[in-house]
Amino acid sequence: MALKGNLRDFSFLQLLNLIHLAHKTGGVVIDGSMNAAQVNFQEGKLVYAQSNHEENNLAWILFKAKKLTYAQYKVISERAGAMSDKELGLLLINANYLSQKDILQCIQNHYVYIVNQLITWQDGDFRFENEMKPPPGKINVRINLENIILEGSRRLKEWEQLIEEIPSLDMALKFVDRPQVNIRNIHLTPVEWKVITYINPKNSINQIARAIGLDELEIRRVIYGLLQAGLVQIVRPDGIVRPTLPQRPATAPPTTKPSKEVRISIVHRLIQRIRSIPT
Repeated sequence: MALKGNLRDFSFLQLLNLIHLAHKTGGVVIDGSMNAAQVNFQEGKLVYAQSNHEENNLAWILFKAKKLTYAQYKVISERAGAMSDKELGLLLINANYLSQKDILQCIQNHYVYIVNQLITWQDGDFRFENEMKPPPGKINVRINLENIILEGSRRLKEWEQLIEEIPSLDMALKFVDRPQVNIRNIHLTPVEWKVITYINPKNSINQIARAIGLDELEIRRVIYGLLQAGLVQIVRPDGIVRPTLPQRPATAPPTTKPSKEVRISIVHRLIQRIRSIPT
């Protein structure tokens, strides 16, 4: 029998703890108002995670982890067709382009990132099913939930505090007319400098986060630091004109899956093509 509920009454962190302590095997599907996700477990360990808000194919994961350039990612997306993550991963390893350790580490980081996002969800229907398995062709891992739960508890507490300070990401930012401190005396991180380059009353905080690739917790951390430093203030967005910001590259449309021999030949040529692209 499936376990069902809503995150308002039973948080995802509590659900993770239950799965960890009971060594459960199965999958959780969460349907939120703006997003949906699936997370799978094997004997209480995380093996797979996907979110509708994130691309979930291996090529995108490697690009996001900076193991592929954008040009290389585009080549793979256009030429690998319907090849599964397992098939693509094996061919990349056999061609000595990436190691198995590199690929698995990127996948683990991606799955943990998605789970950390889910920990902050305040609403959404969920169901846990014992027989649910990850989608075929995906690469599964085994990640202990204990550290994720401990870190999640810390993140959730921080999240609740930052929500009070910055309730809405639909607001914008502008520099204060007379900063209380000299900016030359402020030591900003590379991420904070990136955020500063987008500060404009026309850019919402949410748009800035998407442009830089920060999640809601991360962008709130940065904005809170800038607010505390007296460098910026929160304002209503100036007009409704959407600024031109870098967007996530689109993936290639699905294609008919060719025969195994044809796919192997294509990817061998693909490997050679990737190697020829400047990094």
